[in-house]
This record gives sequence, structure tokens and C-alpha cells, in this order.
Amino acid sequence: MSDPNQKSRIQFNKLQKRLRHYVGDAIADYNMIENGDKIMVCLSGGKDSYTLLDVLVNLQKTAPVEFDLIAVNLDQKQPGFPEHVLPAYLESLGVPYHIIEKDTYSIVKRVIPEGKTTCSLCSRLRRGTLYGYAEANGITKIALGHHRDDILETFFLNIFYGGKLKAMPPKLLSDDKKNIIIRPLAYCREKDIERFSAFKDFPIIPCNLCGSQENLQRKAMKVMLKGWDKQFPGRLETIFTSLQNVAPSQLADKQLFNFSGLIQTTAASNHQETALCGSGSSAINGLDVLMQ
Repeated sequence: MSDPNQKSRIQFNKLQKRLRHYVGDAIADYNMIENGDKIMVCLSGGKDSYTLLDVLVNLQKTAPVEFDLIAVNLDQKQPGFPEHVLPAYLESLGVPYHIIEKDTYSIVKRVIPEGKTTCSLCSRLRRGTLYGYAEANGITKIALGHHRDDILETFFLNIFYGGKLKAMPPKLLSDDKKNIIIRPLAYCREKDIERFSAFKDFPIIPCNLCGSQENLQRKAMKVMLKGWDKQFPGRLETIFTSLQNVAPSQLADKQLFNFSGLIQTTAASNHQETALCGSGSSAINGLDVLMQ
């Protein structure tokens, strides 16, 4: 009889190896981490950021380049937020960390009407605070826990509701050109992260803002993508691959491709004229044959 504990360990090892492999590939493909980097891992208390930190801590031990990590959490002063959880967890790992205390919760609740989506404002406030900390503390890269499913959800959100063909890039220079954001989990599937988080038993902290809102467009995208993944295995992988194989001349963005400047070369013109003449002669000869 097989040992269920041994089987579970084998499954965990395979899963952990797969996640590390995907993260390693993403880092290499987009040159996310360089020698001497000081990387701020934004830790929210959710499964994604816990997984990101875990993988990067292990990568740090074997990577061919040297880099520093610091876990940073923004305490938004949400009611009931367990302030002791993250410090206790990070101290147990021996990972340097910093907790930023800023009451963005009250701002969001005051500005956004009851029942309306809070994500946009909450995200802007959180991003501004984290960017400011990074600039003040010599951070060279800001690591976020967005995974492949997040990227695809954003892609379809922008198509369906924003009229834009864009998603979340694995690596991004902020609008003010002062911060580089990286997403090392860009190749990782959410269902793998969920399983990994369950194996590791991370001390998950739920969000009382966006996490408590049920009627979000993003949740609709998540349901749609999960349905596709179940009904058409491999479809999500193909869609993500398409984001890496863009053909600007085959779309319709006048800013991205110079459609108005398209010209026909002389050689091409001559070739077409010859082809037209040839096809015309053939047609005439064909008629002659039919009329005989």
C-alpha cells in the first residue's frame, strides 16, 4: 500500500519545481533581476505574494547573480487587520521586512460611494505609497505577485470594457520613469499557486475592500477563463502565447504601425503587371479555344 504522505511530498516537490522553473524562465526572458539589485517584494498577505516571496527567497540561494530582498507590506488600517501575522511570519523566515502604515482604507471608504467598486482608487493609493517607499530606500526593482491568470483577466477586461488591446507586462517602467516593476509569476498558473499555498499553509490575510466585493468585472473574467480552461484544455496557454507574438501590421492601430506610409516597390509593381498581362493572355487564349 502506498504511503499517502510520501505521495503528497512527491506532488509538492513536482509543484514547487514547476513554479521555480516558470519563475526562472520569466526572469531570464525579461531580464528581471540583475546583479546588485535590491528587490522590494510587495507582500499583501494573499497566496500570490506569499508564493512570490517563497520562490524568490529560494532562488536567491542558487541564482548566478547576487541580489537583496526586502518584503514590504502596506498596512491600510482596515478594521480587524491582524497586524501581528506578517511580522511573525517574516521573522520566522529571517527575511528583512518593513511595514508601511497608512490609512488608505478610510480614504477609499470616504470617496467611493457604497456599493461601487473600490479597486481603482485603492490600487492608485497603494501604488503611490509603495513607489514612494522604493524611491526613498534605493529599491531597484518592485516585485508584484501577479500571475498568468491575472494577466489574461486584465487583457480581456481591457478588450471588453476599455476598448484597448493591453494587459499586464511581465516587466514595466513606471510612468514617471523612476521605478521598474517586475512580475516573476507571469508564467505561473493560479491553480498551481493555490495548491502550493495550501501545501505551505501560508497565513492568508483576507482583504476587506476588494476581496469582499462580489460583482466585479474581474471576477466575471475569472469565471470565463476557468470555463474555457475546463472545456478547452490548452486554450489559456495559447492565448498567453499570443501576447508574446504580436504582429502590429495585422492589427489596426495607426500609432503602432504606419499604414498610411505603405508603398509598393517598383519590382513588386512590375511583377504584378506581368502577372496581370499573363493572366489576361491566358484568358483570351482560353476564349479563343472555346469559340473554335
